[in-house]
Amino acid sequence: MSGPILHLGASVTCSHGGQALPVSPSARVLVGGQPAVAQTSPWTVAGCGFVPPGGNGPCVTANYVVAATRVLIDGAPAVLMSSTSICSPTGTPLIPVQAQTRVVGM
Repeated sequence: MSGPILHLGASVTCSHGGQALPVSPSARVLVGGQPAVAQTSPWTVAGCGFVPPGGNGPCVTANYVVAATRVLIDGAPAVLMSSTSICSPTGTPLIPVQAQTRVVGM
């Protein structure tokens, strides 16, 4: 699995169109002039359009469960565009739409 490293300015959405932002991007590692994101950073989701009939609610937070194997940011795996995530409470993934393309991780 390889792909561009995600950063604070990357466009990431939940499966229902809500905007996702990392809570704690790295202050020390920059890609494309923006702070890079490690797997340990939780993500917040705003504007999720999912209204379930069962009542578990729209996407609120997300975490990456699979990330880079060869690139570390502050000792944790880097989040790539191809990394796997899961939103809470819906269980759906985040979808990276656009990110910098110069720095690629594996």
